[in-house]
Amino acid sequence: MQRIALSKDLELSQIIYGMWRLGDDQDTSTAAVQAKIEACLEQGITSLDQADIYGDYGAETILGKCFSAATHLRDKVEIITKCDIVAPVGRYQSARVKHYDTSAAHINYSVECSLTQMHIEHIDCLLIHRPDPLMDHEETGRALDELVTSGKVGSVGVSNFKPHDWTLLQSAMNSKLVTNQIELSVIETSPFNNGDLAFLQENKIKPMAWSPLGGGSLFNSNDEKSKAIFNCLSNIANEQSTTADAVAIAWLLKHPSNILPVMGTNNLSRIKSLSSALNVNIDRQAWFEIYTAALGHEVA
Repeated sequence: MQRIALSKDLELSQIIYGMWRLGDDQDTSTAAVQAKIEACLEQGITSLDQADIYGDYGAETILGKCFSAATHLRDKVEIITKCDIVAPVGRYQSARVKHYDTSAAHINYSVECSLTQMHIEHIDCLLIHRPDPLMDHEETGRALDELVTSGKVGSVGVSNFKPHDWTLLQSAMNSKLVTNQIELSVIETSPFNNGDLAFLQENKIKPMAWSPLGGGSLFNSNDEKSKAIFNCLSNIANEQSTTADAVAIAWLLKHPSNILPVMGTNNLSRIKSLSSALNVNIDRQAWFEIYTAALGHEVA
């Protein structure tokens, strides 16, 4: 599998394994988590995507128990995690309201919790999870720079930021923001034409795509537009003896911005086939066939 350089200090696998639903599995044992990670490694998927809030602030602990028992795995993977969402569950159950916190104190506390819970000494890439309307960009930028300087964090990026959010935070930092993890799929195509991807391409930033299969809605919806998209994907899949979801991911990988899809599933057999998208051929006309179905009309 191709390695994608986000900076001179950070390379990730072209496909990332997302652990958003890790705590939703009926089996969260060390053996089960290890099997998932090893299934990823066998395909060259070495990058694991976490967030402090995943699993009501419990998913990092589940991964940490695996690392504690199978210590050889840590050096084989890159850990991405996120912070700044405070929801009234888990360790923040006393919070009166769900909110964002990009203060230096909260970011540092979140990093310490993530390191402890995952039984690691270093986070490869830390992302600010959501834009914070109360962000003091000077304080936030300084805190992120200090985490990089300390060695606790290798690189920093953001998630769900608009270009203006990005430039504000970057203006207060010495370290370069290395990625923006955004929602992007055949269901959510707006970044292709609202300037989000264009901004990242202009600045040579590789984006990550969360929910690259539309959160499963593509395969479970009775909506006519979703059916049309699925039929288009299925037609291409049948021609190439593959699956519609593999085509949907290949469609993202075709884009010249070097999109890194974050694939989340607890099904081991599906995990073992995540890399099948790399074998799908999407030419320009096939790409636009899918895009036309996604838009619901032909391009102008």
